[in-house]
Amino acid sequence: MGADHETATALRIDDLGDGVTSVRICRPPNNFFDEALIAELATSTKQLSDSGLRAIVLCSEGKNFCAGADLSAGAKKSERPLGIYDWALDLFECEIPIVAAVQGAAVGGGMGLALAADFRVGDATTRFVANFARLGFNQGFALTETLPELVGRQKALELLLTARTIDSAEAHRIGLLDHVAPDGEIEHVAVRLAREIAANAPLAVRTVRRLLLSDRNRRLRAVVEQESAEQRRLMKTHDFREGVRAIKERRTPIFTGVDS
Repeated sequence: MGADHETATALRIDDLGDGVTSVRICRPPNNFFDEALIAELATSTKQLSDSGLRAIVLCSEGKNFCAGADLSAGAKKSERPLGIYDWALDLFECEIPIVAAVQGAAVGGGMGLALAADFRVGDATTRFVANFARLGFNQGFALTETLPELVGRQKALELLLTARTIDSAEAHRIGLLDHVAPDGEIEHVAVRLAREIAANAPLAVRTVRRLLLSDRNRRLRAVVEQESAEQRRLMKTHDFREGVRAIKERRTPIFTGVDS
């Protein structure tokens, strides 16, 4: 967590040619997200999809792809029932392929954001950590659905319950990363994959995705509603407050399992 949520420009969009555009999160070094950023991301990807674009490269500026939600900003009232997760659902509904260039860490909700993409490209710096239980609450951003879909239920259970960090080699082996790029070439490899997809018939590409993903997308709202309800419950507990304090103080949390 940190104060880099104050960066004025949340996204930068660049036309890369050949039907491919990059959407870059610009909140370095850690690219924490809040509702405004996910709303802008969901709105921008829909606009790009509606414009006839063929593929998106999702990337970020700075050391880490995304270190998750900025919990230091505190809870803010949202106009949408599920707040940030309503926007996340909109992001999942994007009609064109998204390739994520995951440099550095994808932590918590940042891991959820990476898994919202169709493909993930990493390099030697890439690491994933589903640190929710270490903070004292449960996973969000539809990881209940997307993580076991990629790595299997047993491995997903292990990653969520241990909250351990995995490197790019393990991430590639278990299916979190589709490609591991040479050092310094992560975006080049992501763009190359996006262009390979964009070279195909765009109506066919959209139809293939819809056929493969429509059942999952229909399940996501129920999944996200459950995740969100449990997060709200657990955020009221001693363990959640202790988990957040421990992260700020860079120490091992002392959990009690007490509800209030």
